[in-house]
Amino acid sequence: MLTASEPRPIPTNIHLRATLRRPDAKTVFFLGLLLAASGLVSPPVALVGGIAFGFVFAHPYRAESSSLSKLLLQLSVIALGFGMNLHQVLHAGRSGFLYTAISITGVMAVGLLLGKLFHVAGKPSFLITAGTAICGGSAIAAISPIANASEEEISVSMGTVFLLNSIALLLFPAIGYALHLSQNQFGLWAALAIHDTSSVVGATAKYGNQALAIGTTVKLARALWIVPVSLLTAAFIARTRTHPAGAHKAKVKVPWFIFLFLLATVVSTMLPRFAPAYAAFSHLGRAGLTATLFLIGTSLSKRTLQQVGVRPFLQGVILWIIVASLSLAAICTHLISI
Repeated sequence: MLTASEPRPIPTNIHLRATLRRPDAKTVFFLGLLLAASGLVSPPVALVGGIAFGFVFAHPYRAESSSLSKLLLQLSVIALGFGMNLHQVLHAGRSGFLYTAISITGVMAVGLLLGKLFHVAGKPSFLITAGTAICGGSAIAAISPIANASEEEISVSMGTVFLLNSIALLLFPAIGYALHLSQNQFGLWAALAIHDTSSVVGATAKYGNQALAIGTTVKLARALWIVPVSLLTAAFIARTRTHPAGAHKAKVKVPWFIFLFLLATVVSTMLPRFAPAYAAFSHLGRAGLTATLFLIGTSLSKRTLQQVGVRPFLQGVILWIIVASLSLAAICTHLISI
């Protein structure tokens, strides 16, 4: 026991160094976001960095990061529109419409069947299926209030989609190179088989400019299906429930940024004299996309993995493998093409 006159022990150098060197989560978050937005790192690296942050640190700005990633994604997609040609966009949109309609219908049917086989609760099963069929987190965010899904059900669905998005962003370009897919083939495959627009743009941007144009256009055309699927969901709930709490008040969210993307392509095609400005906007769009992927990566954590659970994750993985395999086979055999 120490007496009053005896000095207290000084902390060891090991403990002192650990205290001094412990990084602050806020500082690391902002440095990572600035690095991702600087254009010095590729989209996959930004995503991996975000995931590493999510697993090491408690997110200091989780809600703000989620809101910012949604807004930044929309602005980035609009900016990317200035780097595309209207005629190319219209051709890709027309060619991909039939594939999109058939694949969405098929994926919804298979996904709900898998949900029953794995005994996944109705709402998470429907949200995971809709996210896989249409456009990942955007579809889940639009449909969940109409379906009156709880925060936990939304988290499970979002977690499954985000995990698979992260895998696809890193895996798809490698598969494309291994199979020697053309720019058009890879762009179409990414649009049909990757969940979120951000990951489609990230994967195709790494593959090439032509793949980026095809992938972005087909994916945005696919995202428009949020509206009819949301309306059908609302109508179904209204018929099957007497008082669907909150469902009758929920509004269908129209993805207006897609129309602004098309407007950007019209402007860049019809007014070619401002080409240098369009190139600057397109560059900003790519930088914004990379920052978006970092933000999305930070939302993944050990808690997210625990919330997802085994059965919903299995449903999402198997459905995704089916979609990716069948669409790739159809593209490689020239059954579908752009």
